[in-house]
Amino acid sequence: MINRRALSGQKILKNQTNDPSLLKRIKRHVTGREKEFFAATSPGLESLCLNELKTIAETGKEFIETVGGVQFTGRITDCFSANLNLRTANRILMRIGEFKATNFMQLEKKLSDFPWELFLPANASPGINTSTKQSRLYHKDAIAEIFAASIKKRFALNSIPNSAKDDSTDQQVFVRVEKDRFIVSLDSSGELLYRRGIKTHRATAPLRETTAAAILAISGYDGSEPLLDPMCGSGTFSLEAAMISQNIPAGLFRNFAFMNWPCFAPQRWAYIKRKAESGVNQASSAHIFASDIDSGACEALVSCINRYDMLKTIEVEQKDFFDLSPYALTKDKGLVVINPPYGHRMGSRAESVKLFRAVCDKLKKDFSGWKVALISPDITLLDSLPFTLKVQTLRHGGLKIHLLYGRII
Repeated sequence: MINRRALSGQKILKNQTNDPSLLKRIKRHVTGREKEFFAATSPGLESLCLNELKTIAETGKEFIETVGGVQFTGRITDCFSANLNLRTANRILMRIGEFKATNFMQLEKKLSDFPWELFLPANASPGINTSTKQSRLYHKDAIAEIFAASIKKRFALNSIPNSAKDDSTDQQVFVRVEKDRFIVSLDSSGELLYRRGIKTHRATAPLRETTAAAILAISGYDGSEPLLDPMCGSGTFSLEAAMISQNIPAGLFRNFAFMNWPCFAPQRWAYIKRKAESGVNQASSAHIFASDIDSGACEALVSCINRYDMLKTIEVEQKDFFDLSPYALTKDKGLVVINPPYGHRMGSRAESVKLFRAVCDKLKKDFSGWKVALISPDITLLDSLPFTLKVQTLRHGGLKIHLLYGRII
């Protein structure tokens, strides 16, 4: 069963307006027609995100994989569903306008009648994120100021009731200018989607949940086999694996920016969530084993697990990886995932290399026949591996990380 206490902090907001005329316009221009959306990902994760979208979408939907994400067309409810279910996307943007402007006077004129009230709560002061390329208007701060002034003026002139609450501060408008064409999008997610709303604790060098989900997918994990996370830290791999194995939507325990949009329909959102919850599976016994030498990390993870009844598929133990025997935990071979501290964030490069080689020796000795997903601090260390693995380079924040994966033979 889903732990309702874990959902108790979520707010289901009422529609932001009772104005019949505005509601009619919202239905005509927002909820009643298909919109263009963009699921933004970290570089290299586009194909994984595309596969996820195809899995959750209705048949007949079209998707375009591009650099940095996946474009798709759908109803506003498809946007809600994407935020709820996608494990590898960073955010979901909805395109709300496109026009050409070559000077600031043209830009102000284009924005003078832009219908912000269809998309934003009345008291919103959204962040304006601007990027420019090969355009005569290239001063990003000046463009952002004009957009912010346009939004404020539009609501003042139309006397839109100020009915939204403090939650509207999470609104963000994305403006992309390329070859004098402005593409305006609204962020539907709010906080980046890697923030699942589960963890209240953070490790020294945490791995983002979206990256962890991608690593599990690349390694072929589908939730049906044992998983060992012997340097678990804050437990990102273990928590993601538990959600995958029990088919728990990635965004089930958090709020989103779209919940403050004028078009937001609480009843429809509640239906989408109930439908997703109905697919959650209950595990009969623990098959995810998390451990760490740090007792504080283990205690924090146990506290998190206890708050979410559906995550009790995870067994936590304070233990040094080098003293661990997989056969003491499970008779079946599965996947072992390891994120050793890499030198960019913790300790020197020499210390990280020494740790990496010790980990590989331990894997060779005790994990023969297991699948492995190992993060390497340096791609040059591939030559010293005592077994053969595939490699894929990923982006984690501003860093490159190298995923080594395959079966230990």
